[in-house]
Amino acid sequence: MADELLSIGDVARRAGIAHSALRFYEANGLIEAERTDGHQRRYQRDVLRRIAIIRTAQQVGLKLDEIGSALAMLPDHPAPAKEDWELLASTWSARLDQQIGLLVNLRDRLGSCIGCGCLSIESCEFHNPDDSARRFGPGPRYLLGDKPDPVADKGD
Repeated sequence: MADELLSIGDVARRAGIAHSALRFYEANGLIEAERTDGHQRRYQRDVLRRIAIIRTAQQVGLKLDEIGSALAMLPDHPAPAKEDWELLASTWSARLDQQIGLLVNLRDRLGSCIGCGCLSIESCEFHNPDDSARRFGPGPRYLLGDKPDPVADKGD
């Protein structure tokens, strides 16, 4: 059964994604398929793990280029071993820690000032008077890890 090649329909059903997503992943070098004499796609069973990793990584905010770079480290044949997957995991460790920090910060601070510059929340008048967080750059600066400076903010 492990040597059995799977059709695009089998992989799509098992992975819970559309056929078009499989073709997209293949076109972007994230997965590969073999072709039958009739040019139909056939996948090795280990593609299911790659797809699960791709989908999970996307759900936690990793970009396709990050995912592709990591997957490129893995051997195509034979299927990646446990050690190969551990190496991939170690390359994402710092990036995932950063993502976890952003998610925790979002969860904990969404109801208060995030330093985006909108000035629509009353607490922003205290935390981000006159959009003083703009000095850190664009976006929700406090969610991204910048800290308000009460001394500097008084001069704004």
